[in-house]
Amino acid sequence: MAKKNNDKGSTGMVEKTTTGDIIFSVINYTFFAIFTLSCIFPFYYIFINTISDQSLVTSGQITVIPRGITIANYISMGKVNDLWTSVIVTVLRTVLGTALMVVVSSLAGYLVTKKEMWHRQIWYRMLVVTMYFNAGLIPWYLNMSMLGLTNTFAAYIIPGIVAPYNIILVKTYVESIPAEIEESAFMDGASYWTIYRKIIWPLSKPILATIAIFGAVGQWNSFQDSLILNANSPQLYTLQHRLYIYLNQCSNIGALASSGDVSTIANSLNTKIIQYTISMVTIIPILCVYPFMQRYFEKGLMLGAVKG
Repeated sequence: MAKKNNDKGSTGMVEKTTTGDIIFSVINYTFFAIFTLSCIFPFYYIFINTISDQSLVTSGQITVIPRGITIANYISMGKVNDLWTSVIVTVLRTVLGTALMVVVSSLAGYLVTKKEMWHRQIWYRMLVVTMYFNAGLIPWYLNMSMLGLTNTFAAYIIPGIVAPYNIILVKTYVESIPAEIEESAFMDGASYWTIYRKIIWPLSKPILATIAIFGAVGQWNSFQDSLILNANSPQLYTLQHRLYIYLNQCSNIGALASSGDVSTIANSLNTKIIQYTISMVTIIPILCVYPFMQRYFEKGLMLGAVKG
């Protein structure tokens, strides 16, 4: 019995915490706590100003705690029909664009792991090259114009279907899956499509959720394609593009409403509240979605970056 106790004591060593370790931990946690608050506070400040009494916001009395809580600002903004059109366009492009990008990235990432693929290395290297070289804004616009991707909703979807970085992440993740699983499926007579659909796709959910977050955030925040490719189609403006217009013409926001009491909208909101409210409308959806995807995001990103 004594021998067992000695063995247990020799293997169960406890590291002694020094004063330096304590000081480092305190400084480390303090720094990151301050850093976190500095990142969160701007969003919090904007939010409390959108739900506070307008007169207090205008006079700059809202700093940390909301006062005179009301949702009248959001109700007033809801009367602007152009805003809801932009919301619908942005939601549709985010859902469709992200879904297609995930499917294509997963398929392409799986294919480039197969040695049987025709000239696999050449295709893969051509894919990687596009991450480092860009023709520029004007050639990009001319290319989109010649492809008929101007003043059309397809301009939001087609260019983003193939995402080289996401394909590389999927490829690396698929290569981390034990090859024996796929080999046993081949021995049972499964085809590549069957293996992909019943084995690779289910096992790749963490990395697919990761690239879905990348794609959704990119689609939701996209601004340049709407500004350049669909400049002559106001019905296709994205929420970010509409935000840009409102921030630059917020004093005339009443004129942007296609129906309703224009004078009521113009008089009920001042410039600062318009800026804050529209900003929150564009931020809140992403803030609500990300927490549910975070656990997949962390796992998928780490596993997808293990090998190059």
